[in-house]
Amino acid sequence: MLHTCTSDVAFTPTVKSVQERRGSRRQYARMEETRGWQSTVTDDLAAFIAERDSFYLATANAEGQPYIQHRGGPKGFLRVLDDKTLAFADFKGNRQYITTGNLADNDRAFIFLMDYASRQRIKIWGRARVVEGDEALIGKLFVPGYKARPEQAILFTIEAWDVNCQQHIPQKFAAADVADAVGRLQARIAELEAEVARLRERTPSDTVSA
Repeated sequence: MLHTCTSDVAFTPTVKSVQERRGSRRQYARMEETRGWQSTVTDDLAAFIAERDSFYLATANAEGQPYIQHRGGPKGFLRVLDDKTLAFADFKGNRQYITTGNLADNDRAFIFLMDYASRQRIKIWGRARVVEGDEALIGKLFVPGYKARPEQAILFTIEAWDVNCQQHIPQKFAAADVADAVGRLQARIAELEAEVARLRERTPSDTVSA
C-alpha cells in the first residue's frame, strides 16, 4: 500500500472513517497537513532507545495472525544503526521461533517502547528481517558481559513513529533503581545518625549557648 502520509501506516481508510464518525478526524487531518509522524531517528528518539532495557516486538504471520514478544537485555541493546535502521542481537530462548517464522512470511513489524518511570511510550512501525550467520554484525550488536547467547540479528527499518500521551500509564520503577535510591537514603541516614551521636557526646563546654 502506498502511503501519502507517514501516519497512513496506522490510519487506514477504515480507521479514518471511524475517526470521522467519532469526531477526531479533523484533529488528525491537521497533524497530517502540518507535520505528520516522524520517519527517521531523531536525537531524542536515539536517547530514549539508549536507556531502554526492554521492549515489545509485534509481528504477524502470512494469515495476519498477530504475535507480540518481549525482548530484554542490558540498557542500549536495541541499537540505532542509522537514521532509518534499528537492530538488536536476538538471544537464544525457548526455540519456538514464532517471530522468525512470521518475518519470513510477512516483514511488517512494530516496536513498542515503554518508560514507566517517566510515563512515556513510543510506537514505531516498520519492516524487519532476520539475519543469520553474520558473526560480525551479531558481535557488533551484542553487549559484552551480558549472560546470554546471541543466535541471530534482527534489523528493523523505520516507516513511522509516534509518541503517546501519558494518560493511563501507571508509574513504575525498576527494582535496581529503587534499590539504588534506598541504598543512598540508608547511607545518608547512617551519616546523620553518626553526626547526632557525635553531638550527643560533646561536653557542655563544647556546646554553644543559646
